[in-house]
Amino acid sequence: MEKEYTKYEITRILGARALQIAMDAPLLKDIEKEKLEKENYDPMEIAKEEFESGILPITVKQPMPKKKSVKLKKAVSVKETDKEVPEKDLEEMEEMEEKEIVEEGEIMELANPEDEEFGESEAGGREGSEELQ
Repeated sequence: MEKEYTKYEITRILGARALQIAMDAPLLKDIEKEKLEKENYDPMEIAKEEFESGILPITVKQPMPKKKSVKLKKAVSVKETDKEVPEKDLEEMEEMEEKEIVEEGEIMELANPEDEEFGESEAGGREGSEELQ
C-alpha cells in the first residue's frame, strides 16, 4: 500500500533523510559499494533510493481542516408571490438593522477637523510633559 505524497512532502522527507545521511546516520538499505562510488556518496541520491524502496521510517501528518460553525442571521426576503411589503414594514426593518449595528459597534463616527480644538494653553509633544518641567 503506497501513500501518495505531494511534491513538497517528498522534498521535505528527502531533505531530512539526506541530512541524516550527511551526519553519518546508518543507511537503512544495503547499497553496493560500486553504486555508492558511482553516485559519489551523494546523500540526496541515497535518500532517493531509500525513499523509492519504501523503507524510510519518516511519515507525514496530513491534518484535516477544522470545521467552523458560523451563526447565520435570518434573512428577510420578499416572497415571490408578487406581494409587496408595505413601506412602513421596510422602515421598521431598516431601523432594527441600524440598532443592531450600533449595538455591535460596527459604525464609527468620522472625526471632523472643525470639532478638534487646539488652544494655545495646551502644549503639545514633549514640552507639555511633566518630566521636563
